Amino acid sequence: MALLGILFLIVGLLVSVGLHELGHLIPAKRFGAKVSHYFIGFGPTLWSTYKNGTEYGIKAIPLGGFVRISGMLSPGRASRRTVGSDGKPTMAEEARQQSAAELEEGEESQAFWRLSVPKRIVVMFSGPFVNLLLAALCMAVVMCGIGSGVASNQLSAVQACVTTSSECTDSDPVSPASAAGLQAGDEIVSWGGVAVSDWADIQREIADGGTESAPVVVVRDGEELTLTVQPVETERPQYDSDGNAVTDDDGNAVTASVPYVGISPAYALERQSITSVPGSVWSLATGTAAVVARLPMELWSTGVDLVTGADRSTSGVIGIVGVADVAGSITSVQSDQYTLVARIGDLLMLIGSLNMSLFIFNLIPLLPLDGGHILGALYEGVRRQFAKLRGRPDPGPVDMARALPLSYAVAVFFVLMTVFLVVADIVSPVI
Repeated sequence: MALLGILFLIVGLLVSVGLHELGHLIPAKRFGAKVSHYFIGFGPTLWSTYKNGTEYGIKAIPLGGFVRISGMLSPGRASRRTVGSDGKPTMAEEARQQSAAELEEGEESQAFWRLSVPKRIVVMFSGPFVNLLLAALCMAVVMCGIGSGVASNQLSAVQACVTTSSECTDSDPVSPASAAGLQAGDEIVSWGGVAVSDWADIQREIADGGTESAPVVVVRDGEELTLTVQPVETERPQYDSDGNAVTDDDGNAVTASVPYVGISPAYALERQSITSVPGSVWSLATGTAAVVARLPMELWSTGVDLVTGADRSTSGVIGIVGVADVAGSITSVQSDQYTLVARIGDLLMLIGSLNMSLFIFNLIPLLPLDGGHILGALYEGVRRQFAKLRGRPDPGPVDMARALPLSYAVAVFFVLMTVFLVVADIVSPVI
């Protein structure tokens, strides 16, 4: 069953990447730029066809895709340095020559760098924008069509004893819920004389009531029953808003004395209004951007966890192996409460989250990412406007080839990061 989730993930990613690249291809061709290749996958070509000057195809390794727009780099200024101290062309000059070689004689006007600044921004932004639309679409389908999982006032499980371990022993006292006769499947409609309609209501009444006995009205098999529950005070782990266990400076779990009953909620799918989707998309976008902003720190923390053997944070970064493990878990976990519809919803939300990550990540203003090209175009536009306002000649296109050393360094960093996260996901998977 885990294979089904992983297969769903692979197909979802290929579709997402394919549509991302179409987001670049369509406006580029519409604006007159030459697009020589559009491929899904990498490595040896399995199939391809030519249409309107573009080769479309599928490659053997399904780990992404690419679109090749000819003439990405301008020739730069005539006064530029083209030869190094060894008498050979510089790295930037070789890149300029390769970019120019992508255009046949008579195609010079189809070079990407010749497009106006607004058109170049549209071409480079359209790819990530497609991922944003896909993320919003997945969230809309789940939230408005399938429904989001919400903790309900129905019980999914009743703990037999009061313990911090996974199994009860003879020395563990009976849990208040078990002693009162609560059962899985009971629907709690009143706690301590106060009507409750969801899990948050129940939690609030338990916390407010302390260890005082409380009458609890449940519906079981269509009949109302009144039971008496007396919570006990016990030390329980504390969790933050992301669901992670709170630890002190020494890494020990932080606990607090709280009223304890021993019940767990069942989750029900609840559809929401379409008006709630934009807010959820915004929350996902800002949350993803926050993770990307602290990426170096997250990678460092992951490295420390690997060295020390500590458990990785569930809110930290994971690689493609970790994402595949999540997808596999969605389809393989055994639970009567976890319906097929709910699993499909979670898989769609996973694809939506990945598309949001692609949107945010590609907008990082560094080459070779889309955001780097957008920044270069913006800089060129601003520079031209300043020159125009000051009555000076047009400074011409920005020589993006000069940024290639940084571009290669960024590419190497991303490759190393990918390998590192794959190793981390295998050696110390997120629990």
